[in-house]
Amino acid sequence: MIPAAEVRGLSVSYQGRPVLRDATMTVPAGVVMGVVGPNGSGKSTLLKAMLGLVTPSAGEARFFGSALPRVRQRVGYMPQHTAVDWDFPTTVGDVVLMGTYGRLGWLRRPGRTERDTAARAMESTGIGDLAGRQIGQLSGGQRQRVFLARTLAQQPDLFVMDEPFQGVDAVSQQAIVDVLHRLRREGRTVILVHHDLGTVTTYCDHVTLLGAGRVISSGGVDKHFTDSHIAAAYGLAR
Repeated sequence: MIPAAEVRGLSVSYQGRPVLRDATMTVPAGVVMGVVGPNGSGKSTLLKAMLGLVTPSAGEARFFGSALPRVRQRVGYMPQHTAVDWDFPTTVGDVVLMGTYGRLGWLRRPGRTERDTAARAMESTGIGDLAGRQIGQLSGGQRQRVFLARTLAQQPDLFVMDEPFQGVDAVSQQAIVDVLHRLRREGRTVILVHHDLGTVTTYCDHVTLLGAGRVISSGGVDKHFTDSHIAAAYGLAR
């Protein structure tokens, strides 16, 4: 089966300083892949380089066997909530509806089908009652669920999520976990940056461990999320 994503020799430098070095990983279709490592290890940079949001100095990423421009509609990206101007005057419903724009093209406006898709996405993340609320009035957990709903509204086959559990409350965390489990049951693929080592095996069945900008290990959690690999990623190995 063709992998949902493949990364080969991906490297990124900022102002001449390497932050990601020769990263290689394979993400099989239908798995939840956690990208794990200490702060500054290159986790978010890996996702952004895969998606062309930062320019790599070497290497490439392919999705479903193709370059991203050929399959862009099959890939949805959920950035960190700090990447958005939350003072912008728009509503939750409008933000989630934006997730449907990619399939419409430039000349069509969202109609009943797109609004129904957005409504289902909001209901599935537990924010259906917030559709008319201004985004500036939301809590951190609600903001993450808005981002998740917008990504769901894109109806991608691969979800790329940058720290979806950052700054969320217990209710929002459970809502996000429920969505992850549903996506896995549906055969979708998820790549997510994650910090909590204690929940990696609960949320993910595959893991990529990064340390100092390098991939330490990548694959199924049973073989790759080991004490020795974790110690190497976090600089604890003797």
